[in-house]
Amino acid sequence: MIQAGEKAVITIDAIATGGDGVGRLNGMVVFVPHTCRGERVEIEVFKVKSGCAYGNITKIIEPSPYRRADFCASLGACGGCDLAHMEYAEQLFVKRQIVADTLTRIGGFTNIAVNETLPAPRSERYRNKMVFPLGQDENGKSSGGFFATKSHKLIPLTDCRQGDRAASLWLAATLDYINETHTTLYDENSRRGAARRLFVRLAEGTKEAMVVLTANAKKIKQPELFVEKILAVPTDYTVKSIILNVYTEPNNLLLGTKNKVLYGTETIEDILGGLRFSISPHSFYQINAPQTENLYNTALSLAGLTGQETVLDLYCGIGTISLFAARKAAKVLGVEIVPQAIQNAKENAARNGITNAEFILGSAEEIAPRLAKEGNTPDVVFVDPPRKGCEEAALSAILQMNPKKIVYVSCNPATLARDAKFLCQRGYSLQEATPADMFPNTSHVEAVVLLQRDN
Repeated sequence: MIQAGEKAVITIDAIATGGDGVGRLNGMVVFVPHTCRGERVEIEVFKVKSGCAYGNITKIIEPSPYRRADFCASLGACGGCDLAHMEYAEQLFVKRQIVADTLTRIGGFTNIAVNETLPAPRSERYRNKMVFPLGQDENGKSSGGFFATKSHKLIPLTDCRQGDRAASLWLAATLDYINETHTTLYDENSRRGAARRLFVRLAEGTKEAMVVLTANAKKIKQPELFVEKILAVPTDYTVKSIILNVYTEPNNLLLGTKNKVLYGTETIEDILGGLRFSISPHSFYQINAPQTENLYNTALSLAGLTGQETVLDLYCGIGTISLFAARKAAKVLGVEIVPQAIQNAKENAARNGITNAEFILGSAEEIAPRLAKEGNTPDVVFVDPPRKGCEEAALSAILQMNPKKIVYVSCNPATLARDAKFLCQRGYSLQEATPADMFPNTSHVEAVVLLQRDN
C-alpha cells in the first residue's frame, strides 16, 4: 500500500490531461508534474486517493531526451507554464495525444482521424493578454507576477516569456507608481487595499496597446502619475488606452464591470485575417493572434463554405468567426451573451463593410431554442463555447435546426468530447479533429472538430 511521504523510483510512461506525467508504483497510477515521457525519476508521494497517487520529483535519475532546461527561472514555482520543461515538438505530440485520448475516453470515439497539432507560429512571446496579480512578496515588498500552482501565493516576476517584454516593463512601471504613491495592495483575506492586478492587451496587427489597473477603489492616487509612468516605457507598441477598472467585489473574477478611462480611449483596434476588430477590456479575443488566424482558417476549411450557405455562430464573442465566415457565406447570425461583445461585433461588421452578418444578444441556451422554434435552418453551425462547453438546451436546439455541418471549436477536450458524443448519438458523425496549439508551454490545447449530419 502506497503512503504519503513514501519515496520511490518510477518511469514516466505518458503525459495526462493537465500536463502531469503518468507512471506506476506497485501497480497504482502515480501523477507527477514537470516530468517527460521516458524519464526515470525519484519521487516523494504527497497524496494518495482511491486508485491513484500524486508525487513530486526529488531527483531526475535518467532525464528524457524531450526535456529542456533554462526556459524560465520560476519554472516549477509559477503555475503558468506546466509544459515549458519539454521541447516544443514534444509539447505538440502530447497535445495531440490528449485530444485523441479524451475523445476516446469520454466520447467513446474510435478510429477518428486526429490530425497533427497545428504548431504556433511562435512558441514564446505569443500572448496578447497578460494579467499580473499584485501583492507583496515574502519580504513585504510590492510585487507582481503570477500565482503558484493551485494557490494564490504570489510568485514575483521581472519578465514573462509568454508575453511581449512590454507587458513586464509596464508591470515594473506600475510597481514604481504604487511605491511612490504609497498605494495599498489588495489583500484577499481582509478584503482591504486598493491595487489588485495589472491587465495588458496588445494588438499585434496595429501595434496598439491597452493597460488596465484593476483596483478595489473608485479612484486612485495621482492618476496622472500612473499615466505618465506607463507612457514613459519604451516599447514597439503605442499605448492607446489606459483604464482604471473598478472592482470592489470580494471574488476572483478578472475584471469589475465599471471602467474609467484615464488616457485615450476605452478600446484598441487589431487586424486579424485582413479584418479590423475593436477590443475592449471585457472583450473575448483569442490571446494568440497569429495562431487564431490558423485556427479559424481550419474551421472555415472544415465548413466548406461556397457562398450560398446560412451560418449560425453561437458564442460569437466580438464576431471574429462570424466575420471570417461572412466573407464566404450568404448570411451569418451571431449569438453572444455579453452586451459589450455584441456591441463590438456590430461595430466590427460596420468597420469592415460586412452587411450579411447580424448579431443577437442572449445566451446560446436561450436564443438557439427560439431560433429553432421560429423555423431557422442554418446549413452550418459554428460553436466556440467557454470551457464548460455547450448547455444541453443549446445542443438540442442545434439538432432541431438540423444543419448539415457543425464545426465545434473548443478550449477543453473533455467538454468537447462530451458534447460531440451527445450530438453523435442523435444523428451526426465526427469526421475529424485538429488540435491547435494556442497556448505553447502549457497543457491547454484548443481543438476544432467537424460533425456532419448522417444521410
